[in-house]
Amino acid sequence: MISSELIHEASDALHTVRDCLRFGESRLRAGDIFLGHGTDDPWDEALALLMKVLHLPQDADPRILEARLLPTEVREYLALLAKRVNEKVPVPYLTGEAWFCGLPFIVDERVLIPRSPLAELIEQSFAPWLDPEQVHSVLDLCTGSGCIAIACAYAFEHARVDGSDISEDALAVFEENIARHGMEGQVQPICSDGLSAVQGPYDLIVSNPPYVDALDMANLPGEYRHEPELALASGDDGLDFTRRLLREAPEHLTEQGVLIVEVGNSDEAMMLAWPEVPFFWFEFERGGHGVFMLTRQQLLEYRHVFSA
Repeated sequence: MISSELIHEASDALHTVRDCLRFGESRLRAGDIFLGHGTDDPWDEALALLMKVLHLPQDADPRILEARLLPTEVREYLALLAKRVNEKVPVPYLTGEAWFCGLPFIVDERVLIPRSPLAELIEQSFAPWLDPEQVHSVLDLCTGSGCIAIACAYAFEHARVDGSDISEDALAVFEENIARHGMEGQVQPICSDGLSAVQGPYDLIVSNPPYVDALDMANLPGEYRHEPELALASGDDGLDFTRRLLREAPEHLTEQGVLIVEVGNSDEAMMLAWPEVPFFWFEFERGGHGVFMLTRQQLLEYRHVFSA
C-alpha cells in the first residue's frame, strides 16, 4: 500500500528520473503486485509509468537518469504508481498502450491486454504450417483490441482480415487501432456472436477466445479483475465457447482452411474431453502454451465428436 503520507513525503524527496525509478521499483516489490500483462520485472513497470508521464520512449537515452523532474511530473507519476499498487490496475491500462508483435495498440478496460503467444506464430506468418502466399482471407474471432487482426494484416499484406467480437465496446477500441495503423482498407470490424455474423469463408480462423474455467476465475489475481469478464470466463471447464467454435468452424473455412485457437490452461480439459482428436499443439520459444490447430478436414472428420 502506498499511503497518502508516503506520497507526500516522496513528492518532496524525489527529484530525478533515477530517484523516481528507484522509489517505484521499491514500492512495486513491496506492493504484492502480479506481473503478467506485458512486463516481468518491477523496474520495467516503474519505467513504463514514468516514461508515460514524461512523454518519452522507454528506450530513451540513459543520460536522462540524472535529469530533474518538475514537481507536477513527480506527483503525476506517484498517482499512477499508487493506482498500480493500491488498486492493482495493470500498467497498460494506466498508460493506455500495450505492445504486440512489436506494434503499439490502444488499450483500456473495454478490452483484454495483449499477451497471447499467438504473436510468435504471427511473426512467422504461421509458416511452415501455412503457406503465406495462399492466405487470402483471415478471421480474428473474439478480436478485442484488434491486435491479432492488425498483426495478421501486417503478416499477410494482400489478405482481407476481419476481426469480430460480441462486445461493441471492444469493437470501438478495435476501430481506434485500425485507424492508428492505417488499416481501414484491409481490416474490417464485425459485431458477431461467435461465427453467427461473419462473412467467410476464410483460409485462416485464429482466435484467442474466452477460456478461463470457473476455478481459475475464482482465483484470478486482482490485476485480471480490471479486464472484461466476458473475454475471460467460459464455463466450468473453460470450454463453453470452444465447443461451439469446433462445431461451427468448418462452414466458415475454405477447403484448405485451418483453425488456430488459444485455450491456455484449458488444454488439459480439451484433451480429456476429446482424446481421440489429433489436435496439433504448438510449442513456443518465448513461453506460452495451450494453442492448437485443426484443419477443416479434421474438423469435419470429428464433427460427430464435437456435436455429442
